[in-house]
Amino acid sequence: MKKSKKAKLLAVFATLSLALAACSSDQSSTKEKPAGDKPKTSTEEKVKIVYARGKDVTKGTEKMVEAFEKSHPNIDVEFREMPSDTGQQHDAYITAFNAKSSEIDVIDMDVIWPAEFAQAGYVLPLDRFIQQDGVDLSEYNQGALGAAQFNGKQWALPKFVDAGLLYYRKDLVKPNEIPKTWDELLAQAKAKKGQGNTKFGYVFQLKQYEGLVCNAVEFVASYGGAFIDKDGKVAVNSPEAIKGLKKMVEIAKSDVVPGNVTTFTEIESDQAFIEGQTVFLRNWPYEYASANDKEKSKIVGQVGVAPLPAGDKGSAAALGGWMAGINKYSKHPKEAWEFLKFMAGADGQKIDAIYGGHAPTITKLYEDQEILKANPTFADKGFVAGLSAAISRPVAPNYPEISEIIQINVSKAIAGEQTVEQAAQNMEKEMKAALNK
Repeated sequence: MKKSKKAKLLAVFATLSLALAACSSDQSSTKEKPAGDKPKTSTEEKVKIVYARGKDVTKGTEKMVEAFEKSHPNIDVEFREMPSDTGQQHDAYITAFNAKSSEIDVIDMDVIWPAEFAQAGYVLPLDRFIQQDGVDLSEYNQGALGAAQFNGKQWALPKFVDAGLLYYRKDLVKPNEIPKTWDELLAQAKAKKGQGNTKFGYVFQLKQYEGLVCNAVEFVASYGGAFIDKDGKVAVNSPEAIKGLKKMVEIAKSDVVPGNVTTFTEIESDQAFIEGQTVFLRNWPYEYASANDKEKSKIVGQVGVAPLPAGDKGSAAALGGWMAGINKYSKHPKEAWEFLKFMAGADGQKIDAIYGGHAPTITKLYEDQEILKANPTFADKGFVAGLSAAISRPVAPNYPEISEIIQINVSKAIAGEQTVEQAAQNMEKEMKAALNK
């Protein structure tokens, strides 16, 4: 990696160099095809841009940058390593952008950041670039694409996607028994709890943290509700949202889940599944690889995956993943766009899928044989169907505050400290106050 010649901001980031926590794994080597269009730099002079993201423990970023520089000889890309902790990474960006620093040109953003960064004026809208180069946005996972839209503009392009999925024991659940609805899940979990030495029928994440919000979003959306609607209006106190939350609370209080399920995050959930303790599990895409790891899992070869169960309006999966945007203060916006377009385009995503193990946001890539060879999970129809049901969490410029409101009130409803109706009323009142500050 090349050393930065600008030491001022580097000092801010120097102590923040842990590995990026992301749902990815090292993948076997497969050659990527030469990719990318010719550079559209305004002059023949060589330009250097800086790309910032968390540490990549795979070869995905390295290979992608190499391919870009080969096809764009007038642009050099320096990779700037950011903190692994997403909160620290978020704060480091804000520190730089509040100082109007042009040190970084292209940044990776967590799926919940675009609205905040857009409203704060940290990133450039991409619409004119997209239009002038004819980028076909219909090729992208629409849930992932929508998470980067705010005030009618596109502020980032999605690089890879995570979404909630249903995992099950294939040795205990027959193909015709895979639950299609939440009611079917509850019935199957009750009927099969105890089979194959299992202790639980279903496990999901109910600790008071961001994972609880993801689960709540899935239940609410599957019944046609929303916490905040597409117009940015608070919509949680609706019959649909209340019905979804009631189903979530019903399952949380049932005997099919662990008695201490309100302490479960992804870590405890994964552990219960790979140790053979539960029949069904809700988790992210990385779970498939984890549950088939021969060094730690007791259920290797018995892992099934499907879309999450449906409510009245169908299946919904909370969206996770990362996207890329351009620093508003970049001195090289055209070159930054060329890199972003390549990285978030089919060529860059293919390289990242093969070497980084990330699930693409461009749907046609799930038919690419080189990608499927490196990631057999991507060929699973249940996996792809689950990703297609992905929806964004509430889009708000002060998302952390909205998330905390949801966490506190849903937790109280699960604990029986308030009814679901009371929780919905409280969330409505608190969210409106937060959004109207």
